[in-house]
Amino acid sequence: MKTAQPAILTCAFLAALPVTTFALGLRVPEQDTRAMSRANAFVATADNPSAVFYNPAGISMLYNGVDLAKHSVSLAPNGKGYVAAEEPSISSDSGLRSRLNVMAITLESEFSPKGGGAGFDIKRTAQIVPSSYLTYRAPGSRFTFGFGSYAPYGLGIEWPDNSQFRRQSISGELMYLTVNPVVAYQVSETFSVAAGATINYGRAQLKRGIFDNGGLFRHDKFEFDGEGYALGWNAGLMWRPTAQHSFGVNYRSQTDIDFEGDSHVSIPTANLNIGPRTIKVGGVETRENSDVGIKFPQHIVFGYSYRPTPKWNLEVNADWTDWDNLNTLFLHQKSGDIALDFNYQSSWMYSAGVSYLFDNGLTASAGYMYSENSVPSRSFNPGVPDSNRHIFSTGIGGNYRGWDWDLAYSWAHGPERTISQGTLADGTYEFNSHAISLGLGQKF
Repeated sequence: MKTAQPAILTCAFLAALPVTTFALGLRVPEQDTRAMSRANAFVATADNPSAVFYNPAGISMLYNGVDLAKHSVSLAPNGKGYVAAEEPSISSDSGLRSRLNVMAITLESEFSPKGGGAGFDIKRTAQIVPSSYLTYRAPGSRFTFGFGSYAPYGLGIEWPDNSQFRRQSISGELMYLTVNPVVAYQVSETFSVAAGATINYGRAQLKRGIFDNGGLFRHDKFEFDGEGYALGWNAGLMWRPTAQHSFGVNYRSQTDIDFEGDSHVSIPTANLNIGPRTIKVGGVETRENSDVGIKFPQHIVFGYSYRPTPKWNLEVNADWTDWDNLNTLFLHQKSGDIALDFNYQSSWMYSAGVSYLFDNGLTASAGYMYSENSVPSRSFNPGVPDSNRHIFSTGIGGNYRGWDWDLAYSWAHGPERTISQGTLADGTYEFNSHAISLGLGQKF
C-alpha cells in the first residue's frame, strides 16, 4: 500500500487550474422599491431618500417645497401645460427623512449540454438585499446631508456538485456592502449638485472542483474565501427647469478591493486497484494565504423625466458600466500565482418607467429595462452566466398615517445563450429571476 505525496498532487492541481475560476462583479441596480417599480428609471426623479444612491443631488429637492410624488404644491394651467402656481423657496422645508427597503430575489439559471442530454439548473434559494437611507436639512440652509447603506454588488449562485463543468464553477457568493455619506448643495430653486464618499466592504467565497465528475476522486474541491475594503466616491447633478421637465446625472467611481484570505485544496483518499494490489492515493488537505485584487467598475447614469400633467411621470435612463477594466487578475499564493482571465466588456442598461397618481393618493408604476451582456463568449464562466436581459417591473405605493409605503415586483428574463468554445461549459443557458420589494419612508 502506497500513498501519493500531497505536494505532487497539489502541483498537478495547480497546473490544471482553468484561468476562469473566479467570476465576480454581479451588479444589483435595484436599491429602492419605488425605483424598482419603474425599472430603475429614477435618476431624474429621485423623490425619496434613496436619492443618496440614485442621484445624491436629488436629496436637495426633497426640501424645496415641491413634493413631486404627491404634487403638494398647487398647479395651474397656462395654456401650454401647467406651471407651479407659486415658485418654491430654497429650504422651505427641513428636518429628517428616512427610507428602508427589503428586497427578496430568486435566481434561476438553466443549463442544457451541447449535443443533448439531461440538463440541470442552479439551486433556487431566496436571497435578501436590504437598503436604508437618511437625509437631513437644517432650517434656512442650502446644504442637505444624506447617508445610505446598501449592497450594489452581490448575490450567489450554486450548481450541482456533479455538473460537467464543476472544474470551472460549483458555487460563488459575493457580499458587497457600502455605506455612503453625501452632501448636496442647492445652487438655486431648480439646480442642485452633490458628492459623497463610499466606504465598501467585500467578501468573496468561491468553490470549484479539481477533477472531472466520474473520476477517481469524489467531493474534491478548491475553495477561496477572502475579504477586503476600498474607498470610492459618487456625485450627482439635478436640474428641474420647470414643473414638467427634470434632468439628472449620477456617477459612481471605480473601487479596487484586495480580497485577502486563504485557498483550500481538499482531495479525499481513494483506492486505486492495479492488478492484485491496491494503492491508496489522495488524502490531501492544504490551506495557504492568498489574495486577489478585483476592480469593480465605474458607472454613469443619465436620466430625463417628463410630466405631461400633474398625475403622470415618465422617465427614461441610460446607464453605462465600465467593465473594460476587469481583464486578467492574479490569485497570489505561495505555491504559485494563478492567472484569472475575465476580459469583460463595457455595457449599457436602458430603462423606461411611468407612474400615475390616482385621486385617492395611490401611485401605480411600471417599467422596462434592457441590460446588455458584459461577458464575452471567449471568457464565459458558469459562475456568472451573463446574457442580455429583459426586465419587467410594476408596483404600487401610497401613504398611511404619515408613512410612505411602496410594494414592487420585477421579473428578469435572459433568453437562451449558446456557448461553443470547446470547453466543458459548452451548452445553452437560460436565465430568469423574480424579485419582490417593500419600502417604507417617514418624515420626522
